[in-house]
Amino acid sequence: MRAAFLGGGLVLAYTALISSADAITKFIAQSYAAPQLFALSGMIVAALSLAAARGQAGRALRTGCPRTMATRAAATVAASLCFFHAFRLLPFADVFVFVGLMPIVAAVMSSVMLREHPRPAAWAALLAGFVGLLCLMPGGVGTASSGHLWAVGGVLTGTFSLVLSRYIGRFETNALAQVFYPNLALGLSMSVALPFVWVPMPVADLAWVLAYAGLLFAARWLLVVALRLLAAYVVTPLLNLQFVWMVGLGAWAFGEWPEPMTWLGVAIVMGSGLFLLWDQVTPQRAAIWRARTDP
Repeated sequence: MRAAFLGGGLVLAYTALISSADAITKFIAQSYAAPQLFALSGMIVAALSLAAARGQAGRALRTGCPRTMATRAAATVAASLCFFHAFRLLPFADVFVFVGLMPIVAAVMSSVMLREHPRPAAWAALLAGFVGLLCLMPGGVGTASSGHLWAVGGVLTGTFSLVLSRYIGRFETNALAQVFYPNLALGLSMSVALPFVWVPMPVADLAWVLAYAGLLFAARWLLVVALRLLAAYVVTPLLNLQFVWMVGLGAWAFGEWPEPMTWLGVAIVMGSGLFLLWDQVTPQRAAIWRARTDP
């Protein structure tokens, strides 16, 4: 029970950090190519991971699941590229309509890969959360475009990366390794294309990239810890709480004031996520109560 509430708090903090990073992505994506942002930020996050190891990199960055870690790193690279182009081609809220599919995709992937089968009531909450996300787009997604295809790719690869993180967390508690290797892979792979797309950056834009890397480092570390404490199909609906932050950031940074249906969608999404957290806690509470009352 304590782990469930701690995991929920970590996910809440993650949503605030990652929403801020996403806002910087949308800002940078209008002026620079993906390799320029990810080559710099990926290497910075990897360097921050080494610094956090405090001279014990050999132990702090050791992993007992090298193949799974490599697969997760590849999925992270693919998801980063997909969402970068989705943010560049679609309005902010449109991308998160697709993010609303992640809990359902996570439930399917978790049942196949991790044998974590959601309770029947949890499926209802997952579907309710998706309905809430649809409320954020009263006019509908509209005609499919390349931006929508990039968003679908980001959902599939991003959810796959989250489920792999949950799998790795079963065998090791080293959260720092799960931050270091995917971002090192992102930085190195994007550096290959960097000479072909590099555009000189003013100091202000470099500062934005540094801020993005710092937010990303903190957010991904928190998410890895949360995935050790909560099932993947519980974490992903809670990730939808970032809509609350996106409403504020959209109004402040991009002048996007939400419609009444947006508030309704946010309320449904939050309720769905909190219900899934409660659904995981309830069986544990019942087991504890039976253990205390049985003679």
